[in-house]
Amino acid sequence: MNNMLLIFKQFFFIEHSRTSNSEKIVATIGSILGISISFYISYLIIGVEAAFFLVPSMGAAAVLLFAIPHGSLSQPWALFMGNIISAFIGVACYMLVPNIFIAAGLAVGLSIGAMHLLNCIHPPGGATALVAVVGGPVIHDLGFMYILTPVFINVLSIFIVAIIFNSFFAWRRYPVRMMRFMEKQTNPQDTSYSSIQSKNIEQAVKDMDLVIDITIEDLKNLFTLTLEHADNDKLSASEIQLGHFYTNGKHGHEWSVRQVIDEASNPNPKNDLIIYRCSEGKNYGRIDSCPRSEFAQWAMRELIKKT
Repeated sequence: MNNMLLIFKQFFFIEHSRTSNSEKIVATIGSILGISISFYISYLIIGVEAAFFLVPSMGAAAVLLFAIPHGSLSQPWALFMGNIISAFIGVACYMLVPNIFIAAGLAVGLSIGAMHLLNCIHPPGGATALVAVVGGPVIHDLGFMYILTPVFINVLSIFIVAIIFNSFFAWRRYPVRMMRFMEKQTNPQDTSYSSIQSKNIEQAVKDMDLVIDITIEDLKNLFTLTLEHADNDKLSASEIQLGHFYTNGKHGHEWSVRQVIDEASNPNPKNDLIIYRCSEGKNYGRIDSCPRSEFAQWAMRELIKKT
């Protein structure tokens, strides 16, 4: 019985959830707001009947933008170009191919091919292309205006909501380039795990011919964190320097970044104090002090602030 259950889980790829309850709640609320606002805007512009057809496409986009905001398939280029090129192909297929079944297949298939070529894979694009073919007279009468309204208007609406909503949560700002801090570049001479380079990971992904819904930088961070946890590595007190930024390496609402803003060096570890400011995440804006050794126990790794 246990073996059958294990086979069932492996076949359907059922895994334990690795996200916190707070992250699930944030994603849920964000999706509610994103769809409600974009649907209402579409209703105001093109009417309720046409707006209904874009709900499946934008519903899929909401999963990406609010549940996986740092995924590569969620980023602006994929969101905008994936939907726009798919809308264009869908309309063209409807106009040029009289058989609706063939037109539907061509619309989705060619959209996937185009998104691959333009490096803008975005799953909702398939639905956007399909709606252009099977959406009925309300959609067909729009012709290539379908690209502007409702597709572009919907995409722009949910994009703006995603930026504003995710900006309230420091660990999941969208798009990923809106994150204020990045990993400190490692020394190329270092042969430890921290010498993993983004270009090496990118080449490995190409070698395996994979399409992954995670950015190369996040994948690099994943590898680094995995090895850090395996080694149970921590920064030493001597590595904590004035003016530098450090993170506890946690995720969700527990994530925090601190900057060392002052210090009172002392040979006695108990009196070797630093003053820090919480620059991002939990306790944002708070200024406090602690022994340098205690700060080193808190810090997982060093960050640098984006300019």
